[in-house]
Amino acid sequence: MEPYKESIDEIKKEFKTDFDNGLTSQEVEKRLKNNGENKFEEAKKESVAKKFFRSLSDFTTIILLVAAVISLYTAIATDHGDYFESFLIIAIVVINAVLSIVQEGNAEKALSALQDMNKQTSRVMRDGKVEEIDAEKLVPGDIVLLESGALITADARLIEDSQLRVEESGLTGESEPVMKESDYETQEDDSLGDRLNMIYKGSTVVNGRGKAVITATGMQTEMGKIAGLLNQDHEQKTPLQQRLNQLGKRISIIALAAAALVFIIGELQGEPVLEMFITSVSLAVAAVPETLTVIVTLTLAYGVQKMAKKNAIIRKLPAVETLGSADVILSDKTGTLTQNRMRVRRVWTRGDSVVDTEEGMTDEAMEVLSIAALNSDVIVETEDNELLVKGNPTEAAIVRAVEENYHTKAELEEKYPRIAEIPFDSDRKMMTTVHKRGKKYMSITKGAFDVLLPKFHYGDVDQAAVVNDRFGKKALRVIAVGYAIHDEEPKEITSEALEKDLHLMGLIGMIDPPRPESKPAIARAKKAGIKTVMITGDHVVTAGAIAKELGIMASRKEAISGAQLQKMTDEELDEQVRHLSVYARVTPEDKIRIVKAWQRSGAVVAMTGDGVNDAPALKASNVGAAMGITGTDVAKGAADMVLTDDNFATIVDAVARGRSVYQNIRKAINFLLSCNISEIFIVLIAMLLGWGAPFTAVQLLYVNVVADGLPGFALGREPAEKGIMDEKPIPHDEGIFARGLWQKIALNAMIFTIVTLIGFYVGAFVNEVSHWIAPSIEVGQTVAFLVLAYSSILHVFNVRSSKSIFQVNLLTNKSLAQMALLAISITTVIALVPITQDLFNLVPIGLTHWMIAIVLSFVPIIINELIKFHKAPEIDPEEI
Repeated sequence: MEPYKESIDEIKKEFKTDFDNGLTSQEVEKRLKNNGENKFEEAKKESVAKKFFRSLSDFTTIILLVAAVISLYTAIATDHGDYFESFLIIAIVVINAVLSIVQEGNAEKALSALQDMNKQTSRVMRDGKVEEIDAEKLVPGDIVLLESGALITADARLIEDSQLRVEESGLTGESEPVMKESDYETQEDDSLGDRLNMIYKGSTVVNGRGKAVITATGMQTEMGKIAGLLNQDHEQKTPLQQRLNQLGKRISIIALAAAALVFIIGELQGEPVLEMFITSVSLAVAAVPETLTVIVTLTLAYGVQKMAKKNAIIRKLPAVETLGSADVILSDKTGTLTQNRMRVRRVWTRGDSVVDTEEGMTDEAMEVLSIAALNSDVIVETEDNELLVKGNPTEAAIVRAVEENYHTKAELEEKYPRIAEIPFDSDRKMMTTVHKRGKKYMSITKGAFDVLLPKFHYGDVDQAAVVNDRFGKKALRVIAVGYAIHDEEPKEITSEALEKDLHLMGLIGMIDPPRPESKPAIARAKKAGIKTVMITGDHVVTAGAIAKELGIMASRKEAISGAQLQKMTDEELDEQVRHLSVYARVTPEDKIRIVKAWQRSGAVVAMTGDGVNDAPALKASNVGAAMGITGTDVAKGAADMVLTDDNFATIVDAVARGRSVYQNIRKAINFLLSCNISEIFIVLIAMLLGWGAPFTAVQLLYVNVVADGLPGFALGREPAEKGIMDEKPIPHDEGIFARGLWQKIALNAMIFTIVTLIGFYVGAFVNEVSHWIAPSIEVGQTVAFLVLAYSSILHVFNVRSSKSIFQVNLLTNKSLAQMALLAISITTVIALVPITQDLFNLVPIGLTHWMIAIVLSFVPIIINELIKFHKAPEIDPEEI
């Protein structure tokens, strides 16, 4: 059944409860057994062991493990006892796996956050007595008692109410507290926020009191359904993860094919089978970029540190890169694009005199606001020199406008003390207070204009009606203010006696205003090819007006309501989704539909939000960004990142950082693969020419892990190139080698191949190079090792920028120069010290060999500089 549609009698019958005495203790025990406790199901967590083995299932990791096994087997079979190579490969695999597990250390917190919210108490009627119980022990049929400030801990149908107002923004997105009515007659298509006879878990009573019967607990509540949605939605692989997985598979397939080819060539040349096994292992190891995963992780981690300084805390590392591909930001309105604090925007006093409070305040406007402030029940406090106005948001906005511009509420009340009042009532939709004014008395009435209209006897009512419509079109919430003067203290404090023959004093138009930084941030995103879409639980007129003001929406056709959305099929939504900019009055399920419709259209979706109602969509999106100040724990737990300043502009800054991270990862791939691809061709060509193996597996591992790894780690710290936010988003289906990257890798791999083969040939076969060192395969391998290691290290200065190395300041990335110097130093020491020479299968070489290796190592830089000079890029003076 749907409790909000049923009558009170039907509810009583359905839940078999006594509205006056509540349930008996015995009945509560039965229902607890049948329905379970009022808490959420906990998601099953993955064990560390499972995470470890999952990290080993990567295709490139499997290739390395197979290579380690073969290396270990050959060490045993040949009885040479050299296990260093196999242990080194296994160590690299384990380090990568541990890093992967550490980065997944931010376990899913959404459901535990929901459970923490549930640890509350409730006042219930049981066995004819009022008791305060643990909220987890609530059962359907329990009678709960509500009062101002109470947290609602389960879904319930109202039985009684007295001026009951409930704040539901965390669940529905509606910024204004909702007046609840137990006798409200529902409509068939009422959304969650329109069911005025219901209260929902996670909401708070801000005014009045009431009594309600529990209709749903635990996972059956509306918040429980959200928890279910969070649990059902599985993690998706990010665009970069997909690209790197693809890259790893392709390289591994090339490695296996090349290894098989080398083995066949060796067989045809009559080489021993075991030696061919060892050479094939070398080739497999050469092809796999062992440090790519670590470099990507460190690049992402550095991006996280930079974002943290810009108020964006990243909970899940891949979110950094995914932001670079984002082409739509779906943003909640309340508290994200707006301030979640009502402000007075317009005041009408008489004739056509409308005052814009942002441009200044007139005496007439202040008089209207001061009179309205007297007719309010908010509490004004000062904390750390900051004005705090607590109470109804509409009244708080009026009082804040007075306090910031003219009087204090305390001064007004001292001058015009209140002596009587008729409280706000949901039926009358107005409030009246009586004040002493010198020797006379003044009654002040404020409320909705359409309700007060018949009660105004004096004033320009016709013009007020025009202004009211004008304010409404601007999505302003309108409050009318009227008064009456009494010669004597009113004896009869009733609506009939006081709320008639009023003087129309003015109209106050207020709104939850946009955050000042939102508009420029949206414009910046638009320039970067990113569309901003507003999703809110507010009404379509209000949402549309804010969206127009912010530059999100140009035409009314771009906005639809939740009711209209629910009538659309997924196919219809898919057709319209790119043309819609505002979704109003939507449910959590609607938000997920919108996210997935955008994803089906090929978009990478970033979603911002702060409420419980945003959590499922935050998790379903490619990047979920929760508000750190106003955001609920549930929203933060479901998000990939948390904006600590609640600033929409921060997510746009994060997108820029994400693009920079992706740019640096492409540089790392260029840097690593140029060397890795060349290693395959060096070995293949040397074998085809009958020269023998130019490297051992351990030498190749060193080049890949140290010579490539150390400078590669510093590439992640490279600052973003100019104009990064003037480009369109990176297409989610764009290959990792797009935009000329493959051509650059191929060119550099070819250069590395040629210079390294020259070095190998000189060391292995040329007699005239040294009088002291005879040519041999070992000498050739040593020279080839030095050429490849040095040229690969120096190559990092080629890939760091599209500009010449002479146009890029080394100081913009000090760690790059430091790491390159460290890698060169370690390589030189390994080649000179006898112990490390033996460990890496190197031999002493002559001074001429050293000179040849150094000269050949600079060839790639020289060729790249000539290419850059030929392209003649435009120089940015600020970056020189």
